[in-house]
Amino acid sequence: MKNSYLMHMNQDLFSNAPFLSAALAFFVAQFLKPFVNAIFERVFDWRLLFSTGSMPSSHTAGVISLVTSVAFTQGVGSVYFAISATFAAIVIHDAMGIRRAAGKQAEVINEWSRILSDIHREGQFTPENLKTMLGHSFSQVLGGTLLGLIIGLLVTNRIVGL
Repeated sequence: MKNSYLMHMNQDLFSNAPFLSAALAFFVAQFLKPFVNAIFERVFDWRLLFSTGSMPSSHTAGVISLVTSVAFTQGVGSVYFAISATFAAIVIHDAMGIRRAAGKQAEVINEWSRILSDIHREGQFTPENLKTMLGHSFSQVLGGTLLGLIIGLLVTNRIVGL
């Protein structure tokens, strides 16, 4: 009985277009970050594979892909669409608003830490830099949106057909 349950659970998971769309979009966006950065900044930084911020927004790609797939599998009038669209709006607002503001505050704090370090060069003050790339610009969110739409459509079409 246990084997039957696990097989059924695996079949359900691997045929779940919204879940697979969201997961794939998130991972593709993360994978693309160092390459997009290399194009625009002329620097390849492999650490971007595991970082927040940068282009494209993996959070946005994931939630937009989820919303896209739910729209096609459940319909835009479903409670599932309402939940996923509300969730996406919150995630995108957070990525562009709150996390971006926290990153700007971190830049100011880091600058003040450098100034204090210069003043107290002989003392015990040691600045610890805060992460400044926490949120996303509009263009990064737009990149994630486009990626999420494309992956949501492709995965959903592959699994359930459109």
